[in-house]
Amino acid sequence: MKFIQGKGCCCGLNVKGCSRARNKLNNYDWLCDVREAQTATGFVEVQFKNTRKGYFLNKEHLPLQKGDVVAVESVPGHDIGTVTLTGKLVLLQMKKNRYRFDEDPKIVYRIARQPDIDKFEESKKREHPTMIRARQIAAELDLNMKIGDVEYQGDGNKAIFYYIADERVDFRQLIKILAETFHVRVEMKQIGARQEAGRIGGIGPCGRELCCSAWMSNFISVATDAARYQDLSMNPQKLAGQCAKLKCCLNYEVDAYVEGRKQHPSRKIELVTSDSTYYHFKTDIFRNEITYSTDRNQPVNIITISVQRALDIIQMNRKGEKPLSMLHDMEIKEEKRDSKDILDDNISRFDKAKKKRKKKKSNSKKNEASGAGDKPNSE
Repeated sequence: MKFIQGKGCCCGLNVKGCSRARNKLNNYDWLCDVREAQTATGFVEVQFKNTRKGYFLNKEHLPLQKGDVVAVESVPGHDIGTVTLTGKLVLLQMKKNRYRFDEDPKIVYRIARQPDIDKFEESKKREHPTMIRARQIAAELDLNMKIGDVEYQGDGNKAIFYYIADERVDFRQLIKILAETFHVRVEMKQIGARQEAGRIGGIGPCGRELCCSAWMSNFISVATDAARYQDLSMNPQKLAGQCAKLKCCLNYEVDAYVEGRKQHPSRKIELVTSDSTYYHFKTDIFRNEITYSTDRNQPVNIITISVQRALDIIQMNRKGEKPLSMLHDMEIKEEKRDSKDILDDNISRFDKAKKKRKKKKSNSKKNEASGAGDKPNSE
């Protein structure tokens, strides 16, 4: 990853800040052209590796814009990050992320110079070998944990080790060995399976980039009820994502299904006609159609009717009446008309159309020839 001073990094951030960057944590600054909004606060939002962000005070009143690479205060030393947001929207993001205003804010030191960037890139090159070696050390200590990622600070004096563990882990001995091995200050940070999938990335079964890797930053718990409301198969292999947890996309449309089902009759109600008793089989929320079966546990003599027709039959059953059929008279006629087989027609019907086209072409040629003969002689 190469940085160009004052022009932004490779993540596509625009200098002015109004462009939509291809960055999962990018916020669209729709107030970037309003001068009053840009000078509303001295805080700026700075993003580091992957999902880590921080808010720093521009105490020196540097002319910072979205995309600038800056050196900011850290403990110990300094860190290197990219400015991702300025102006009034920073205050809203700070409130959203529950920033503690009662503490002393960290400050922005300067716009990163070339020596700062060179040292930062050298630290980044050490991250992968450090992660591999740290995993080996954790295995030697028989610790039930997995180190998923390592992030070095911009000045190389500190390293954050991200790990996953199902149980509480005593890693005091691990910290001592890591500090002696890599000669840095060690910080351990526990993350979940979804956060790990977002940091690693991948392609989902839909063929697109994982949502947690592309744009999601806040994870909401997903329950199996979301799959039941949408009539999805309860197969764990299909419901689970690459993180082995329930897919986050199960929550996207569940509210629409819940609202739609309020207008539908209960699935426990049986529909009784003069010929049989029908049980609920499946529901199409968006088409307002319900499919019924004459068997409670398997599809037998299935028939699909509208929600309004189902409600009408329920009202008739409550009055002690039984309709002759599940369908309306008009629906029966449409079903008979749609069931017509195309093979009943004459197969040579396409040949007749070709003959007609040939006749039209021959007549047009004759007319052209006759028209040419009617032209006067130019001599």
